Amino acid sequence: MREDVLKHVLKNEIEHGKADPQVVVGKILASEPQLRQQAKEVAEEVGRVVREISSWSDEKKTEELLRLWPGALEKKIVEEKKGLKDLPNVGGNVVMRFAPNPNGPATLGSSRGIVINAEYCKKYNGRFTCRFDDTDPSLKKPLVEAYDWYLEDMEWLGCPPDKIVYASDHVEEYYRVAEELIMKRKAYVCTCPAEKFRKLKSSGKACPCREQGQRETKQMWEKMLAGGFAEGQAVLRIKTDMQHKDPAIRDWVAFRVRFGEHPRVGKKYSVWPMLDFESAVEDKLQGTTHIVRGKDLRDSTTRQKFLYDYMGWAYPETLYWGRVAVHEFGKLSTSGIAEGIAKGKYSGWDDRRLPTLRALRRRGFDPQSVVQFWIGLGLTEKDVSASMETIEAFNKKIIDQRAKRYFFVPKPKKIKVTGIPETQVSLKSYPTDEKGKRGYFFRGDYEFFVPEAPELFRLKDAFNVKKEGTGYVYAGKELLDCPKLQWVTEAIDAELVTPEGVQKGVVERYILDAKKGNLVQLERVGYARIDEISDEKVVFWLTHK
Repeated sequence: MREDVLKHVLKNEIEHGKADPQVVVGKILASEPQLRQQAKEVAEEVGRVVREISSWSDEKKTEELLRLWPGALEKKIVEEKKGLKDLPNVGGNVVMRFAPNPNGPATLGSSRGIVINAEYCKKYNGRFTCRFDDTDPSLKKPLVEAYDWYLEDMEWLGCPPDKIVYASDHVEEYYRVAEELIMKRKAYVCTCPAEKFRKLKSSGKACPCREQGQRETKQMWEKMLAGGFAEGQAVLRIKTDMQHKDPAIRDWVAFRVRFGEHPRVGKKYSVWPMLDFESAVEDKLQGTTHIVRGKDLRDSTTRQKFLYDYMGWAYPETLYWGRVAVHEFGKLSTSGIAEGIAKGKYSGWDDRRLPTLRALRRRGFDPQSVVQFWIGLGLTEKDVSASMETIEAFNKKIIDQRAKRYFFVPKPKKIKVTGIPETQVSLKSYPTDEKGKRGYFFRGDYEFFVPEAPELFRLKDAFNVKKEGTGYVYAGKELLDCPKLQWVTEAIDAELVTPEGVQKGVVERYILDAKKGNLVQLERVGYARIDEISDEKVVFWLTHK
């Protein structure tokens, strides 16, 4: 009772600022009907818990609620696909882009950008571009494999790009724009130490480098390109407004020196554009009409608009969305995952504990569950706490009718049942009979594997068994008030890979009708994808329950 009460009190407190004991009691009794006979005790416990949590911090309340009830704060997502709101100012062809840094594969978070941009392009018969923002050869060094991984993931989601662009192919074009800005006296080479410039910027003062003439800036720029500066010694800055209310906008860095080797272009370049510059120029080159980005990137829009104004370009329509936190995965970053793989914490980018699309695919998720999740969430600037339970609900609705049923027994106990009369057992392989069944014929004595062996139980969809002496005997077919257990006879060894580890067990021999990669339902266990299969052993990856 304590746990049921605590989670409902916390949810009501967080959602409404102060818990209403009467409302909480009603919700508990509605969702936990077994407690109705203890209504008085429930009300008393609610009062105690309300008083107890009054001294807790908001952070502690949220943390404890999510521990007890992971999906409690999740925004309600409508299951029916409602579609996305209309784009503003659609005057002609719509061109949108998804722009990943290929320093790892696509994650559940990055799939939002794939799905939303692709869906808008489908809606307006526009052009969907995948643009690899791969102009950081050192801090976020691209992985050669990741380019193809992203394209595979986009294909899997049903969102293949109409065009593929590699920013590292266009460095010369970025240089051309930089030189035009230099000639317009809208950019200058800054050699101030980073800390010195930071102090000047925060006080709204310009650095001495800002007063360079065209000729001096051009010479210093050429020195940068020729490798005449070490990393950190010089940057090219875009002039903005040193009195701007937001210090992050003041004279931002457009290019810096980086000598790292790039996986696509090697050591051809040592001066690389920062993301705000590269992205701004690339959007112009590709004719991007609409940008969808996180609301935390409003500063990027402001910085880039300075560049567009200087060049006489029209800035794309820009829409924003809030953060979505899928709490099962915490704050895992691509760099953090890479570090975990290097240290052996994770088996690879498709480790089932990771939020990568490669992991979801290997677990057996249908890509439409991810697509429907993001479309259902829509384009909102509100920050949302989400749970994998929602994606699992979408997935279950998609796969349930096609996932063939099998019995799997974890930690099996082998028993021998004697005295079975001639008995035909027919098991549904799908929710509806017409899709197929699997049959068993018994007569006499048979060995079974079960997850437990109480005094009296029923082999699910078969017959009853009771303990007699040191053995077990047939106990009729009539339905009794006793445990109903999944069972296996003629077993094949099996392993089930779960978040907690590998669970060993046995599966019925009918599994050999399936193939590697098939999605199945292990009755009373959950949905799973067959990762390995042979006459001797089957390995399943648990998709979800």
